[in-house]
Amino acid sequence: MANIPYPESYYAASANAAPSRPSLQDDVETDVCVIGAGYTGLSSALFLLESGFRVTVLEAAKVGFGASGRNGGQIVNSYSRDIDVIERSVGPKQAQMLGQMAFEGGKIIRDRVARYQIQCDLKDGGVFAAITSKQMGHLESQKRLWERYGHTQLELLDKRRIREVVACDQYVGGMLDMSGGHIHPLNLALGEAAAVESLGGTIYEQSPAVRIERGANPVVHTPQGKVRARFIIVAGNAYLGNLVPELAAKSMPCGTQVITTEPLGDELAKSLLPQDYCVEDCNYLLDYYRLSGDKRLIFGGGVVYGARDPANIEAIIRPKMLKAFPQLKDVKIDYAWTGNFLLTLSRLPQVGRLGDNIYYSQGCSGHGVTYTHLAGKVLAEALRGQAERFDAFADLPHYPFPGGQLLRTPFAALGAWYYGLRDKFDF
Repeated sequence: MANIPYPESYYAASANAAPSRPSLQDDVETDVCVIGAGYTGLSSALFLLESGFRVTVLEAAKVGFGASGRNGGQIVNSYSRDIDVIERSVGPKQAQMLGQMAFEGGKIIRDRVARYQIQCDLKDGGVFAAITSKQMGHLESQKRLWERYGHTQLELLDKRRIREVVACDQYVGGMLDMSGGHIHPLNLALGEAAAVESLGGTIYEQSPAVRIERGANPVVHTPQGKVRARFIIVAGNAYLGNLVPELAAKSMPCGTQVITTEPLGDELAKSLLPQDYCVEDCNYLLDYYRLSGDKRLIFGGGVVYGARDPANIEAIIRPKMLKAFPQLKDVKIDYAWTGNFLLTLSRLPQVGRLGDNIYYSQGCSGHGVTYTHLAGKVLAEALRGQAERFDAFADLPHYPFPGGQLLRTPFAALGAWYYGLRDKFDF
């Protein structure tokens, strides 16, 4: 079987040292088999190991190969659809529970980093930047909504204040969330994998799950081995393929693109983002950026529906970067890459159980860094028999994309075109 390396990205080039993990060559037994060594799988494994379960993790490529090791590295609270949307579609008890959980993922990340001494360039502070007065009004409403759920580390920024935290003339204001922040995402995943192994968990790389044999004692088959378990957690997200057909029908992989500059030096870096906060704008098709630990600008944006790899990522993203920071026109781009996330029609995560012993969480819809860490905790609670919080997610309604798998990509792209126009003309 071919050895699948990390894609060529800044994160892969600056990753902390990690052991070479073997592929599964035997038949093994465990309490829980986790499919996928990204954030959802690693978070689940850690919470389960801390509760006394035996855990085996199967990864098709390398730890953090997918979205967990390629994303923008931003710790953003809540979900891709905010709590007010959930409040309108579900009952008050379910909405209250989901609202209270919306700010838990970032706390879990910080706890993991501190407890297991993970070196991942963790920085506090995230900014939502408003390009129009209408977007600023949404941020004011969002602040009131989040504060209603007890989230108080928020500050509205007027035009003068936002210029103090980001040297960009596009914004009329914004909101600072000091419980947000940013990390080196691949190093976070690698640190969590090391924590899993320190607790006695086993991770097999280059070991894709090719078939699940369902039943009272389910078995996950790989090309050269199999894992028999009491429970299975499916955590492949956008890289799951068609392993579980009923999950593939209600989600769609999408690509996002990221570029990284050459090191800017302390003076230029500080002039762009004086407090070293991360930033995302409030457009539907949003741009996001931050500084790396070695003072590069990491800038991402754009969505490719159906997860095709664009031919020239720099040509797509560099103009967006220069619109925000024209002072970088002579700066070299050292890295450009794409990665897939999983989109649902509701833009809310899909959580559930197949039969009695196969659990899953997927479809973060672009808000995965924090949600996936919460998902691991919620899945572990369900396996321990404490399913109230799991059920709050599992009871969210989900629907297949219009047109099925054949037409979902053009329909989604049409919707994105509409929202792109709405961003541009503010209607």
